[in-house]
Amino acid sequence: QVQLAESGGGLVQAGGSLRLSCAASGRTGSINAMGWYRQAPGKQRELVATITSEGTTNYADFVKGRFTISRDNAKNTVYLQMNSLKPEDTAVYYCNAVVTAILSIKYDRWGQGTQVTVSS
Repeated sequence: QVQLAESGGGLVQAGGSLRLSCAASGRTGSINAMGWYRQAPGKQRELVATITSEGTTNYADFVKGRFTISRDNAKNTVYLQMNSLKPEDTAVYYCNAVVTAILSIKYDRWGQGTQVTVSS
């Protein structure tokens, strides 16, 4: 099994920066892609950024040019560098991992979430 643990959230003013970290443990050799999602109160969870084991990245339009996702496979850790934060970025941010199990069946694993609050 794979477990994910996020850290790095907090309270910042608009225009500030935060770096989120997600450390994976367990059967980390089964992890393929990893990513970050966020969910604000009363809204659906939405994709922020993803990264494959080879380093290919994908970003939501609303964070392009501001956020950067990176991955350290040796440490089994994915990061999200968030710059130029806006109040609308306020949400709980969740780490995600796509895990390949027996017979090449894929499953999603989620961290517990970390709160990011951006004040105006």
